[in-house]
Amino acid sequence: MSQDGGNGPTSPDGAGRSPTIRRRDLLRGASVLGAALGVFGLSEMVHFRDEVLAAPMPTAEAATGAPVAMSSAAAKATHQWAMVIDLRRCDGCAQCTTACQKEHFLPKEQTWIKVYKMTDSAGQTYHMPRPCMQCEEPPCLRVCPAGATFRTDEGIVLVDQSVCIGCRACMAACPYEARYFNWEKPAAVPRQPTPPSPAWPTPQVQGTVGKCVFCAAHADLGMLPACVTGCPMQAIYFGDLTADVATDGQGSTVVLSQLLRDNDAVRYKEELGTRPRVYYILGHAQDLSY
Repeated sequence: MSQDGGNGPTSPDGAGRSPTIRRRDLLRGASVLGAALGVFGLSEMVHFRDEVLAAPMPTAEAATGAPVAMSSAAAKATHQWAMVIDLRRCDGCAQCTTACQKEHFLPKEQTWIKVYKMTDSAGQTYHMPRPCMQCEEPPCLRVCPAGATFRTDEGIVLVDQSVCIGCRACMAACPYEARYFNWEKPAAVPRQPTPPSPAWPTPQVQGTVGKCVFCAAHADLGMLPACVTGCPMQAIYFGDLTADVATDGQGSTVVLSQLLRDNDAVRYKEELGTRPRVYYILGHAQDLSY
Protein backbone atom coordinates (compact mmCIF):
# COMPACT_ATOMS: atom_id res chain seq x y z
CA MET A 1 0.00 0.00 0.00
CA SER A 2 1.36 3.38 -0.97
CA GLN A 3 1.64 5.80 1.94
CA ASP A 4 2.81 9.18 0.73
CA GLY A 5 4.00 11.94 3.00
CA GLY A 6 2.58 15.47 2.98
CA ASN A 7 3.93 18.97 2.94
CA GLY A 8 3.64 21.74 5.47
CA PRO A 9 3.02 21.78 9.23
CA THR A 10 -0.17 21.91 11.22
CA SER A 11 0.71 24.59 13.70
CA PRO A 12 -0.98 24.76 17.11
CA ASP A 13 -0.75 28.53 16.77
CA GLY A 14 -1.73 29.15 13.16
CA ALA A 15 -3.89 28.15 10.24
CA GLY A 16 -4.78 24.49 10.04
CA ARG A 17 -5.36 24.25 13.79
CA SER A 18 -6.27 20.74 14.85
CA PRO A 19 -9.63 20.35 16.61
CA THR A 20 -9.22 20.62 20.37
CA ILE A 21 -10.47 18.07 22.84
CA ARG A 22 -13.45 19.71 24.47
CA ARG A 23 -12.14 20.42 27.95
CA ARG A 24 -15.60 20.70 29.45
CA ASP A 25 -16.28 17.16 28.27
CA LEU A 26 -13.01 15.90 29.74
CA LEU A 27 -13.81 17.52 33.07
CA ARG A 28 -17.39 16.31 32.96
CA GLY A 29 -16.11 12.83 32.17
CA ALA A 30 -14.13 12.76 35.38
CA SER A 31 -17.23 13.57 37.41
CA VAL A 32 -19.30 10.78 35.82
CA LEU A 33 -16.56 8.14 36.05
CA GLY A 34 -17.89 6.57 39.24
CA ALA A 35 -21.43 6.45 37.90
CA ALA A 36 -20.25 5.02 34.59
CA LEU A 37 -18.38 2.17 36.24
CA GLY A 38 -21.41 1.38 38.36
CA VAL A 39 -23.72 1.27 35.35
CA PHE A 40 -21.43 -0.70 33.05
CA GLY A 41 -20.17 -3.13 35.68
CA LEU A 42 -16.64 -4.20 36.50
CA SER A 43 -15.01 -6.00 33.59
CA GLU A 44 -11.37 -7.06 33.45
CA MET A 45 -11.22 -5.73 29.93
CA VAL A 46 -12.48 -2.22 30.63
CA HIS A 47 -11.73 -1.86 34.31
CA PHE A 48 -8.60 -0.09 33.16
CA ARG A 49 -8.52 2.76 35.67
CA ASP A 50 -7.47 0.56 38.57
CA GLU A 51 -5.06 -1.26 36.26
CA VAL A 52 -3.39 2.00 35.27
CA LEU A 53 -3.03 3.23 38.82
CA ALA A 54 -1.65 -0.11 40.03
CA ALA A 55 0.81 -0.67 37.17
CA PRO A 56 4.58 -0.27 37.54
CA MET A 57 5.69 2.92 35.83
CA PRO A 58 9.05 2.45 34.06
CA THR A 59 11.18 5.53 33.59
CA ALA A 60 14.52 6.27 31.98
CA GLU A 61 16.20 5.06 35.17
CA ALA A 62 14.82 1.57 34.45
CA ALA A 63 17.21 0.93 31.56
CA THR A 64 18.98 -1.70 33.62
CA GLY A 65 15.81 -3.79 33.71
CA ALA A 66 15.41 -3.59 37.47
CA PRO A 67 11.82 -3.46 38.76
CA VAL A 68 10.54 0.08 39.15
CA ALA A 69 7.67 1.03 41.45
CA MET A 70 5.10 3.47 40.17
CA SER A 71 6.00 7.00 41.17
CA SER A 72 3.65 9.07 43.25
CA ALA A 73 3.70 11.65 40.45
CA ALA A 74 2.43 9.04 38.00
CA ALA A 75 -0.34 7.97 40.35
CA LYS A 76 -1.46 11.59 40.59
CA ALA A 77 -1.05 12.42 36.87
CA THR A 78 -3.91 14.48 35.51
CA HIS A 79 -4.30 12.34 32.39
CA GLN A 80 -3.63 8.77 31.26
CA TRP A 81 -3.70 8.79 27.47
CA ALA A 82 -4.98 5.94 25.30
CA MET A 83 -6.21 5.34 21.75
CA VAL A 84 -9.09 3.32 20.31
CA ILE A 85 -9.13 2.24 16.64
CA ASP A 86 -12.44 1.05 15.19
CA LEU A 87 -11.57 -1.43 12.43
CA ARG A 88 -15.20 -1.46 11.30
CA ARG A 89 -14.75 2.10 10.07
CA CYS A 90 -11.22 1.90 8.64
CA ASP A 91 -11.22 1.68 4.83
CA GLY A 92 -7.45 1.56 4.42
CA CYS A 93 -7.11 5.07 2.96
CA ALA A 94 -3.96 5.68 5.04
CA GLN A 95 -4.84 9.32 5.55
CA CYS A 96 -3.80 8.84 9.18
CA THR A 97 -0.31 7.98 7.94
CA THR A 98 -0.22 10.97 5.63
CA ALA A 99 -1.39 13.33 8.36
CA CYS A 100 1.27 12.01 10.76
CA GLN A 101 4.05 12.36 8.20
CA LYS A 102 2.93 15.86 7.31
CA GLU A 103 2.76 16.91 10.94
CA HIS A 104 6.23 15.64 11.81
CA PHE A 105 7.92 16.11 8.41
CA LEU A 106 8.74 12.42 8.16
CA PRO A 107 10.19 10.72 5.08
CA LYS A 108 7.89 8.35 3.18
CA GLU A 109 9.53 5.27 4.65
CA GLN A 110 8.79 6.35 8.24
CA THR A 111 5.19 5.31 8.88
CA TRP A 112 4.71 6.01 12.57
CA ILE A 113 1.15 4.83 12.09
CA LYS A 114 1.23 2.12 9.43
CA VAL A 115 -1.91 0.70 7.81
CA TYR A 116 -1.75 -3.04 7.13
CA LYS A 117 -4.05 -4.98 4.83
CA MET A 118 -5.04 -8.10 6.74
CA THR A 119 -6.90 -11.32 5.96
CA ASP A 120 -8.93 -13.09 8.62
CA SER A 121 -9.54 -16.81 9.07
CA ALA A 122 -12.64 -16.61 6.84
CA GLY A 123 -10.66 -15.08 3.98
CA GLN A 124 -12.11 -11.60 4.46
CA THR A 125 -9.74 -8.65 4.14
CA TYR A 126 -9.70 -5.65 6.42
CA HIS A 127 -7.32 -2.82 7.31
CA MET A 128 -5.48 -2.34 10.56
CA PRO A 129 -3.68 0.92 11.50
CA ARG A 130 -0.75 0.31 13.85
CA PRO A 131 0.71 3.22 15.81
CA CYS A 132 3.11 2.78 18.72
CA MET A 133 1.16 0.80 21.29
CA GLN A 134 2.41 2.99 24.18
CA CYS A 135 2.84 -0.14 26.28
CA GLU A 136 2.61 0.01 30.04
CA GLU A 137 5.34 -2.66 30.10
CA PRO A 138 7.39 -1.55 27.08
CA PRO A 139 10.08 -4.03 25.99
CA CYS A 140 11.90 -1.20 24.20
CA LEU A 141 12.49 0.60 27.49
CA ARG A 142 13.98 -2.43 29.21
CA VAL A 143 16.69 -2.97 26.58
CA CYS A 144 17.80 0.64 26.03
CA PRO A 145 21.41 0.82 27.31
CA ALA A 146 21.48 4.62 27.30
CA GLY A 147 18.18 5.35 29.05
CA ALA A 148 17.00 7.27 25.98
CA THR A 149 13.59 5.57 26.00
CA PHE A 150 11.31 6.50 28.88
CA ARG A 151 7.64 6.53 29.77
CA THR A 152 5.91 9.67 30.98
CA ASP A 153 3.65 9.84 34.00
CA GLU A 154 0.75 10.17 31.56
CA GLY A 155 1.57 6.90 29.83
CA ILE A 156 3.36 7.93 26.62
CA VAL A 157 6.61 6.19 25.65
CA LEU A 158 9.11 8.69 24.26
CA VAL A 159 12.69 8.77 22.96
CA ASP A 160 15.19 11.42 23.98
CA GLN A 161 17.14 11.70 20.73
CA SER A 162 19.82 13.78 22.44
CA VAL A 163 20.61 10.67 24.50
CA CYS A 164 19.93 7.90 21.94
CA ILE A 165 23.13 6.22 20.72
CA GLY A 166 21.48 4.53 17.73
CA CYS A 167 22.16 0.95 18.81
CA ARG A 168 18.66 -0.10 17.62
CA ALA A 169 18.19 -2.58 20.49
CA CYS A 170 14.75 -1.06 21.04
CA MET A 171 13.81 -1.77 17.43
CA ALA A 172 14.69 -5.42 17.87
CA ALA A 173 12.75 -5.61 21.13
CA CYS A 174 9.52 -4.00 19.88
CA PRO A 175 7.04 -6.77 18.98
CA TYR A 176 4.95 -4.30 16.98
CA GLU A 177 7.71 -3.09 14.61
CA ALA A 178 6.77 0.46 15.55
CA ARG A 179 10.24 2.05 15.67
CA TYR A 180 12.30 3.52 12.85
CA PHE A 181 15.96 4.37 12.44
CA ASN A 182 16.95 7.73 11.00
CA TRP A 183 19.54 6.70 8.44
CA GLU A 184 19.60 10.00 6.58
CA LYS A 185 19.94 13.61 7.63
CA PRO A 186 16.39 14.99 7.87
CA ALA A 187 15.23 17.63 5.43
CA ALA A 188 15.01 21.18 6.69
CA VAL A 189 11.68 22.00 8.30
CA PRO A 190 9.93 25.32 8.86
CA ARG A 191 10.15 26.90 12.26
CA GLN A 192 8.15 24.77 14.68
CA PRO A 193 5.74 25.92 17.39
CA THR A 194 8.00 24.34 20.01
CA PRO A 195 11.71 23.43 20.08
CA PRO A 196 12.59 19.79 19.35
CA SER A 197 11.97 17.59 22.38
CA PRO A 198 10.95 13.99 23.12
CA ALA A 199 7.32 15.14 23.08
CA TRP A 200 7.81 16.98 19.77
CA PRO A 201 10.71 15.27 17.91
CA THR A 202 10.61 17.47 14.83
CA PRO A 203 12.91 17.41 13.00
CA GLN A 204 14.22 13.92 13.58
CA VAL A 205 17.91 13.42 14.39
CA GLN A 206 20.13 11.38 12.10
CA GLY A 207 21.55 8.24 13.73
CA THR A 208 18.75 7.93 16.28
CA VAL A 209 15.47 6.03 16.58
CA GLY A 210 12.08 7.68 16.09
CA LYS A 211 8.52 6.54 16.73
CA CYS A 212 4.91 7.60 17.21
CA VAL A 213 4.58 9.87 20.24
CA PHE A 214 0.77 10.26 20.32
CA CYS A 215 1.53 13.89 19.38
CA ALA A 216 2.34 14.42 23.05
CA ALA A 217 2.92 18.14 22.64
CA HIS A 218 -0.61 18.43 21.23
CA ALA A 219 -2.07 16.57 24.19
CA ASP A 220 -0.48 19.07 26.56
CA LEU A 221 -2.39 21.80 24.70
CA GLY A 222 -5.70 19.92 24.70
CA MET A 223 -5.35 19.03 21.02
CA LEU A 224 -5.83 15.71 19.25
CA PRO A 225 -3.05 13.71 17.54
CA ALA A 226 -2.63 14.30 13.80
CA CYS A 227 -3.70 10.77 12.92
CA VAL A 228 -7.01 11.28 14.74
CA THR A 229 -7.88 14.55 13.02
CA GLY A 230 -6.59 13.21 9.70
CA CYS A 231 -8.89 10.18 9.64
CA PRO A 232 -11.90 10.92 7.39
CA MET A 233 -13.71 7.77 8.59
CA GLN A 234 -13.73 8.76 12.28
CA ALA A 235 -12.08 5.42 13.01
CA ILE A 236 -9.57 6.67 15.58
CA TYR A 237 -10.38 7.96 19.07
CA PHE A 238 -7.98 9.62 21.48
CA GLY A 239 -8.95 9.11 25.07
CA ASP A 240 -8.14 9.80 28.69
CA LEU A 241 -8.40 6.76 30.97
CA THR A 242 -8.57 8.98 34.04
CA ALA A 243 -11.48 11.14 32.83
CA ASP A 244 -13.05 8.13 31.05
CA VAL A 245 -13.72 10.01 27.82
CA ALA A 246 -12.55 9.67 24.21
CA THR A 247 -12.88 11.97 21.19
CA ASP A 248 -12.73 11.25 17.46
CA GLY A 249 -11.45 13.55 14.74
CA GLN A 250 -14.81 15.27 14.33
CA GLY A 251 -15.05 16.20 18.00
CA SER A 252 -17.60 13.57 19.00
CA THR A 253 -16.98 12.66 22.65
CA VAL A 254 -17.96 9.32 24.17
CA VAL A 255 -17.57 7.51 27.49
CA LEU A 256 -14.38 5.53 26.96
CA SER A 257 -15.27 2.57 29.16
CA GLN A 258 -18.63 2.21 27.44
CA LEU A 259 -17.01 2.33 24.01
CA LEU A 260 -14.61 -0.46 24.97
CA ARG A 261 -17.13 -2.61 26.79
CA ASP A 262 -20.01 -2.37 24.33
CA ASN A 263 -17.76 -3.23 21.41
CA ASP A 264 -15.64 -5.97 23.03
CA ALA A 265 -12.42 -4.05 22.38
CA VAL A 266 -9.14 -5.98 22.41
CA ARG A 267 -5.44 -5.19 22.48
CA TYR A 268 -2.91 -6.38 19.89
CA LYS A 269 -0.60 -9.18 21.06
CA GLU A 270 -1.88 -8.72 24.59
CA GLU A 271 -0.61 -12.20 25.44
CA LEU A 272 2.95 -10.81 25.45
CA GLY A 273 2.25 -8.91 28.66
CA THR A 274 3.12 -5.51 27.17
CA ARG A 275 -0.24 -4.03 28.23
CA PRO A 276 -0.77 -1.73 25.23
CA ARG A 277 -2.59 1.58 25.54
CA VAL A 278 -4.12 1.09 22.06
CA TYR A 279 -7.43 -0.77 21.84
CA TYR A 280 -9.05 -2.23 18.72
CA ILE A 281 -12.72 -2.68 17.93
CA LEU A 282 -13.13 -5.64 15.57
CA GLY A 283 -15.54 -5.71 12.69
CA HIS A 284 -15.64 -9.35 11.64
CA ALA A 285 -14.08 -11.24 14.55
CA GLN A 286 -10.61 -10.69 13.14
CA ASP A 287 -7.66 -12.43 14.70
CA LEU A 288 -5.15 -9.67 15.48
CA SER A 289 -2.33 -12.16 16.01
CA TYR A 290 -1.60 -12.23 12.26
